Amino acid sequence: MRYFTYGEKETAYLARKDKKLGEVIVRVGHIDRPVDSDLFASVVHHIIGQQISTKAQQTIWKRLKDRLEEVTADSLLAAGREEIQALGTTFKKADCILDFASRVKSGSFDIEAVGKMSDEDAIDALSSLKGVGIWTAEMILLFCLERPNVFSFGDLAILRGMRMVYRHREITRERFEKYRRRLSPYCSIASLYFWAVAGGALPDLTDPAVSKAKHKNL
Repeated sequence: MRYFTYGEKETAYLARKDKKLGEVIVRVGHIDRPVDSDLFASVVHHIIGQQISTKAQQTIWKRLKDRLEEVTADSLLAAGREEIQALGTTFKKADCILDFASRVKSGSFDIEAVGKMSDEDAIDALSSLKGVGIWTAEMILLFCLERPNVFSFGDLAILRGMRMVYRHREITRERFEKYRRRLSPYCSIASLYFWAVAGGALPDLTDPAVSKAKHKNL
């Protein structure tokens, strides 16, 4: 299994730029976050995972890989809509997956070219696919292409992690962009730590937004 690649160079830079994040990095330690090794399969993987739990995504993805052995345009098109849906996904997602496979098969979408594009162009290209929005495209850049500077304002867990680390009740777009400038060019690595904090890696860090809501209800 491959993991997102980063090391002391990146974490030392982030710690110099941001004391609070630096303290989190020391406490959490190195994060082994699995990444996809194949871009085509990664797109399918992320379409499947939209709006469902990580566990459900893993279950459906395993079924798909077991059934097809190799997730390719040919194997998906051969399986067809009914069989893909029967593995646990929706017909809408099955249609999006098959549309993507058809476009790659016909050459109307050059999947190999995406890996050579800038972050902005790659996000534009991926989000032109049915079923792939900007957030999904950003996650593909991070968890397949291993781009080092991905920072998603559309990711609720990242925003939660930032609130917990910086003690903000709200992460506005303006505030988010301030942190993006501070943490660049290693926003992807920072994201790994915000996700970890949001997931409970440091139980003493609470979410100020939740605390505020509880106070209002008293």
